Amino acid sequence: MENEAFIRLGIFVGLFALIAMLEAILPRRKRRQTRTSRWFTNWSIVILDTLTLRLIAVILPLLAIGASIDAERLGWGLFNQISLPFALEIVLTILIFDFAIWAQHVVSHKIPILWRIHRVHHADRDMDVTTAIRFHPVEIAFSMLLKIGLVYLLGPAALAILIFEILLNGSAMFNHANLKLPLGLDRILRLFVVTPDMHRIHHSVTRDEHDSNYGFALSWWDRLFQTYSQNPRDGHEDMEIGLEWQDDRPSKLGWSLSLPFQRK
Repeated sequence: MENEAFIRLGIFVGLFALIAMLEAILPRRKRRQTRTSRWFTNWSIVILDTLTLRLIAVILPLLAIGASIDAERLGWGLFNQISLPFALEIVLTILIFDFAIWAQHVVSHKIPILWRIHRVHHADRDMDVTTAIRFHPVEIAFSMLLKIGLVYLLGPAALAILIFEILLNGSAMFNHANLKLPLGLDRILRLFVVTPDMHRIHHSVTRDEHDSNYGFALSWWDRLFQTYSQNPRDGHEDMEIGLEWQDDRPSKLGWSLSLPFQRK
């Protein structure tokens, strides 16, 4: 799709700047670590993630949007076999892919080898907009391969995938934000989407809280599969975030990248 990368980058940078500014104005929690070291590490990880995806694009040579164009050319996937109104196809694509990301997230917590990789994301001792981009390159590659496979099975239009990717990235930055929303607004929003207060519970060191609220965009899946948690036991200001055994090393790039391969 023409200019797809520039569209996504422009929206990402704009949303990141907006959410970071709102965090500075309306913070939910006091920071445990300095922003400088954390942001350097988290941004370095996302740069490595981007390079990893570029490498995948060279090898395959398709990412999710390219796969949707290829699936249409080959006539592969459900949506390429049936005729649906385009708006309905976009809605169904968002629902199906959001559920797939939710299911992948659950599996990443349940299968030990996947958890070793995914815990790089959970090791962040503070949560803010940069936590949304803190995923180990191996996990990013694995997630993209799953999305590519689903694209060939479903056959969605490239525009539908573009809209979903923008929604996924935007909602991840929003619900990881250290942002204090009015409680009434939070209650209304979380009927439909994952809010910062809802997702923060998932980053708790407490196991039963940690095993809840897996959603990234839509909040319905956790309610439907009974993995929804309303509030943290210790309150949002006092709850401990991260991994129970960790110290301040998650703010270091080398430690974070090597975490999946450490014994502890």
